[in-house]
Amino acid sequence: MYVPTHFAADDVQELLSRPQAADLVTMTPDGLVATLLPFVFDPGAGERGALLGHLARNNDQWQRPVQGEALAIVRGPDAYISPGWYASKAEHGRVVPTWNYLTAHVYGELRVHDDPEWLDGQVRRLTDLHEAAEAAPWSVDDAPGRFVEGMLRAIVGVELVISRVEAKVKMSQNRPAADVDGVIAGLEARGDAAAAEAVRVARPAVTG
Repeated sequence: MYVPTHFAADDVQELLSRPQAADLVTMTPDGLVATLLPFVFDPGAGERGALLGHLARNNDQWQRPVQGEALAIVRGPDAYISPGWYASKAEHGRVVPTWNYLTAHVYGELRVHDDPEWLDGQVRRLTDLHEAAEAAPWSVDDAPGRFVEGMLRAIVGVELVISRVEAKVKMSQNRPAADVDGVIAGLEARGDAAAAEAVRVARPAVTG
């Protein structure tokens, strides 16, 4: 990934810990294969942590030999940025559209888990992570036991043991302060609160 110094991400663990999904990409003898899947970040697995998820058993990506490292593409907020939001537009007009985004390319060894106990634990962790914000969180135990057992037989666990991470935060932090203010205001007016907050968090601290 091309990452200019001013767009380098400092806190990758915060991004990986959010409830979200990633694109799992593997190179196989038949070419590239990809699946979108929700995951749980386990910071205590290996030296750099691991991403835990599962695939449908009928999805043969887990059965195909992986050549080299596997890749998970994790995304945060992203948004189109209009040059009309910049204060610089009125000053000199030398502005163009761009795209703001937060992303991490997570590389590592892909391990397959077909143990019911491992799968049960992964599904519970994933469910608890995503249900935490609900007023009445749903639990795996709310479903009949035999039904859950059947569902677990229909999936296969995957664990991406992280070897390296390339992360990028491109959130207008290379723009003058007045332009950043304009971007935040423009995104909020559009109703994109998540992207506006990401710009606010990424903006350089004022010194002096």
